[in-house]
Amino acid sequence: MLFSSIEYIFYFLPLIFLLYFGILWFLPYKAKIGLLLIASLCFYGWWIPKYLPILLFSIAINHFWGLWQRQNVGNKLLLTFGVVLNLAPLFYFKYFNFAMSNVASVIQFCGGSWSFHPIALALPLGISFFTFQQIAYLVDCYRGGVKKYSFLEYALFISFWPQLIAGPIVHHTELLPQFEVKRNAKLHARHIYLGLIVFILGLAKKILLADQFGAAANWGWNGGSVGQLTTMSAWLSTITYTLQLYFDFSGYCDMAWGSAMLFNVRLPLNFMSPYKADSIQDFWRRWHITLSHWLRDYLYIPFGGSRKGLARTIANVFFTFLIGGIWHGAGWTFFLWGAIHGAALAVCNLWRKKLNWRMPKIIGWVLTMALVHFAWVFFRAPDIASAVVMIRRMFSCGAAPGAVRDFAWSLQYSWLLYATLLYALIVLPLANSYQIAIALVRKFHSRWWQIAAGCMCAVLFFLCFLHLVAKNIPQSPFLYFQF
Repeated sequence: MLFSSIEYIFYFLPLIFLLYFGILWFLPYKAKIGLLLIASLCFYGWWIPKYLPILLFSIAINHFWGLWQRQNVGNKLLLTFGVVLNLAPLFYFKYFNFAMSNVASVIQFCGGSWSFHPIALALPLGISFFTFQQIAYLVDCYRGGVKKYSFLEYALFISFWPQLIAGPIVHHTELLPQFEVKRNAKLHARHIYLGLIVFILGLAKKILLADQFGAAANWGWNGGSVGQLTTMSAWLSTITYTLQLYFDFSGYCDMAWGSAMLFNVRLPLNFMSPYKADSIQDFWRRWHITLSHWLRDYLYIPFGGSRKGLARTIANVFFTFLIGGIWHGAGWTFFLWGAIHGAALAVCNLWRKKLNWRMPKIIGWVLTMALVHFAWVFFRAPDIASAVVMIRRMFSCGAAPGAVRDFAWSLQYSWLLYATLLYALIVLPLANSYQIAIALVRKFHSRWWQIAAGCMCAVLFFLCFLHLVAKNIPQSPFLYFQF
């Protein structure tokens, strides 16, 4: 079930909200926690019901393993088995075909004849996210100091639907204590006001911007003839993907955050205007913030962090982001994407340690965006060969021999794309949706500000609604669902 679907906006979310705050107002708070858990499991099972038992089994195993780990603080063997139990299904569903295909390629390269036929596997939604979340919980139990939570609370912590499918990767100290606050079972007008504003802004990003850019990006990438693109069309294909990914993930984060806030649950911020970053380090403080924190706390620091000299620090940074790249997908393109960012972060560390000169922000921003855009080519490409061809088309002079796929003539209503592109470039430097919502909340008691906010949201929602009911405009899933 997509946050941007008719089913979610007009059926699921209003029904759960009405049950939680209205019809079942008399129930004790624990029962309402149960309601949210049931709703979360229904939300997850809506897509592919057969994978719901995997989620339930994972939750049950990790809850009781965590209890066992709490009783044996510092037991590395117990922690190792717990981590392996979590990584095993992730490896099978996400990396098994990739790993075995590469093993077969190596054997054939060495003169062998063994071949591997990939198994048809559908990746369970959110498995990368809830796996990392539960590994973090077990590690914290190993370190000690984790409070004992009931199975109901733990199950909701993992499966709470606004953060289940594509994050944020929530730490137990950020979410579990909120389920113990009984006043969260009561209506809070400010929270509803804030949640609706952020949700509608995210919906507009997804439908009015991300999906439009996605159509243009897919035209360039999915045509099967990247090498026939003109230079201008190659740039438009990569730029529109860079913007699609930005507004798609930003829209998802907004809708997840807004949905949770309607139920008085504050999720950690996961996206904070990353295309305003003036260094690659600043970019990762803004893009997928909770993943960056997870990589830092559970990989980079255990590797040794910055405590063992500059050379070790650079190696730790590089390998952490190499793993971060592979986390996104089973493919050499993701490996190379992670390596690009890891190398860039290593250079930043070296620059900061060895040079006293601070680069002007505008130069830093240009270089950062150039690197990010270049790396997104590998992130989007189906294979490294396609990425290399796309980059060659971007930097070639004129069209290649037989280059007939000129964007301006191949895509109907291309003027609308250019208008949307210009609008996005104007919007990017402005305040983000969270900053806008906070500013409006500060004016909460002003009737005129409430009217202005209501009109803005009503117009955006109406435009989104027109797209949702248009039969000739297909609904596209969020890009991070594939990870």
